[in-house]
Amino acid sequence: MGAQEAEADLSTLVRAVVARRQGERGPLMPILRDLQDEFGYIDPDCIPIIAEELNLSRADVYGVVTFYRDFRDRPGGRSTIRVCRAEACQSVGAEALAEHARRSLGIGFGDTTADESISLDQVFCFGNCALGPTVQVGDRLYGRVDADRFDALVAGVRS
Repeated sequence: MGAQEAEADLSTLVRAVVARRQGERGPLMPILRDLQDEFGYIDPDCIPIIAEELNLSRADVYGVVTFYRDFRDRPGGRSTIRVCRAEACQSVGAEALAEHARRSLGIGFGDTTADESISLDQVFCFGNCALGPTVQVGDRLYGRVDADRFDALVAGVRS
């Protein structure tokens, strides 16, 4: 498929997602979530199409994509690991766990490993405070995570 065909397909897909949500009040966030579900990230080429369809500026759409941590502007890993960095988790070792996570994966928060297996993100409260430090792998929460348990979770994701 050529570049023009790919661009046309992207445009058609984005416009279809927008059309499904256009009648909703405040459709931008649901549209972005739908596109992220479709692609795994918000392709920067979607931004001008969304802006045009919703009569917003490109800056408005871009600002929402980059403000909310749940939206990615580039592909993420096959799995996402999120480490809680809120105060309750900090009080029971989350900062040391966060440093271990960065060091062991060789990436920073918001980045993806070179093999594209894992994206590492930080969250500022899962509401699992009594069981901190908390880590989320995919959609599942794990409490009382230390460095050894983190390594075991990573091994489980990579296997």
